[in-house]
This record gives sequence, C-alpha cells and structure tokens, in this order.
Amino acid sequence: MTVIVRDLRPADRADVEDFARVRHLALPYILWTPDAIVHRLTHTHPDACFRSLVAEEDGEVIGTAQVQLAHDSPEPGQGLLNIYVRPDRTHRGAGGLLVRIAEEHLAEHKATKLFAWVLDEPGNRAFAERHGYRAGRSAHFLRLDLAGGTLPPLQSPPPGVELRSAADLADDPRPMFELDAETTQDEPSDVDTEFTAYETWVEESWKHPLLDRELTTIAFVEGRPAAFSVAFTDPATGRYATAMTGTARTFRGRGLAKLAKNAALHRARAAGLTEALTGNDVGNDPMLAINKWFGYEICATEVRYVRELG
Repeated sequence: MTVIVRDLRPADRADVEDFARVRHLALPYILWTPDAIVHRLTHTHPDACFRSLVAEEDGEVIGTAQVQLAHDSPEPGQGLLNIYVRPDRTHRGAGGLLVRIAEEHLAEHKATKLFAWVLDEPGNRAFAERHGYRAGRSAHFLRLDLAGGTLPPLQSPPPGVELRSAADLADDPRPMFELDAETTQDEPSDVDTEFTAYETWVEESWKHPLLDRELTTIAFVEGRPAAFSVAFTDPATGRYATAMTGTARTFRGRGLAKLAKNAALHRARAAGLTEALTGNDVGNDPMLAINKWFGYEICATEVRYVRELG
C-alpha cells in the first residue's frame, strides 16, 4: 500500500466530499460540508498561505490537513495545522506524512511556532508528542439534544433591549463585524486575533456557506449591537453549531449573551434542527456554566499542542 500527500482539488466534488467524510469520521463535533471546505480554501486571505491537503492510499482519501499562517495575529511567525486521519485507517503513515508536508509549508513561509489541536485520546497525544509537540491548553466539545431535550423557557428582553437576526443587517453587516472583532479579541486563545479588514471579514465570515443569518441572533441595546450568538447550520443533517457567542465589553454582566443564545436555540429547534454543538475552552467558566444551564453535555475534549521550529 502506498500513501501520497497532495493538495485538495476544490473543483472535484468527489474529492471534496471525501475530505468532508474523513473529517466527519475523525471529528464529528464540527460541521463539515463540501461547500464550507471549498469556501475556506478559496476565500481565506492570501497572507494566510492556506492549504488543504489529503493523504491518499491507493486512490482512497484516508487523511486530511488544513494548514495556514495566523495572518490576523499581531505576533508574526505563528502557524496552524490540524490533521485528521480516518479512525479505521491509522498506522499507515498518512498522519506522519501530512505533518511533514504541513511543517515544510509553514517553515517555507517563515513560521517558527506551530499550533495543532489534538483529540484528548492516548494514541493521538502520543502521536503529537512523537513529532515534537508539547501539550498546552484544552477545550471541550459540547452537545445538546434539540429534538428530545428541554430548553430553558424563552425570556422577554428587558426594557431597551431588542433581539434581531443577522438577516436584518443584510444591507450593512458592519455592526456585526465590529461586535465580532471586539469579542474575538477577548476569547480565550493562545494565538491572539485581530480583525482589522472589514472586506476580508465579509468574504471569510459573512459569506460563509454555513452561516445561518436567520438563526444568528443579536441583542441590541438602544439600537447598538451588544451581544450575539452566531449560528452555523447544516439542514441536510439537522445539525446546528454555535460558532461564536459574545458580548461587547461595556454590556457584560447583564445576561445578554445568554438571552441571545437562548432565543437562537429556540428558533433552531422550531426550524427542525435536532442537534446543537458548541465548544468552550476548559478555563472559560462563564460560558461553560451558561451551556450547562442550556443542557449541553461535554462529548469530547481536545488539547492544543505547540512546537517551536529551529
């Protein structure tokens, strides 16, 4: 059996579907659709030097990698690689080959510090450590049964607060960009992110094929966007994912994020979606408490691994 690594062929629908299938089998806690995979490959900012790789064994796609520079971080020289192999096709050399090609690509573009998410399982952790990576922070994946579970009752917004959908901003989404940029800066992370280019955000985020503008819910306080819960959906599978929930700094402590997320979840269930997914940093106690209140349960954990080059 021969394993090779090559770039994903975005114009080949079958190739992209194979990529999505491997990702879903290896990491079922994230929405993987062919359209979303192609969108990320073709719309990520050129400065990220983004690549999608596949490992192929005798014509069968058995492994995948997404590789890029953290171009929107104020600290240069940081690279990101996330590698997943089909659980029933491990120990064939695909993972190691993907790591080597990914690291060579990042090093070529002057990355000196690499970050990779790894599922918190003995085999995966041992693989990362064999390749010179050391464990850092952890994050949980959480799941909520929308069809059979019980959501907290809907709450009426307090005076001066209005709940609206992102679809209401179709003509001018800049207010959502500004809220997203501020809350992302305060999200727990080992790679700082700064959104500075509105046009880039529109292409990468606002036009993302998984973004459900009708279900994405924004709490406005006296006409100003104060908190939001961003909804990604895959109607074909009935799955809903919270891509981001946050509150602008001056409005924190008022329960606005919980209000927005509760409304979004109720609307998702009314739309026929049956499963809700989200993720939280292990140390993000406020959001973990909110998600526990909603009924989410931890279904898996991943660990951020780091390697210094040179």
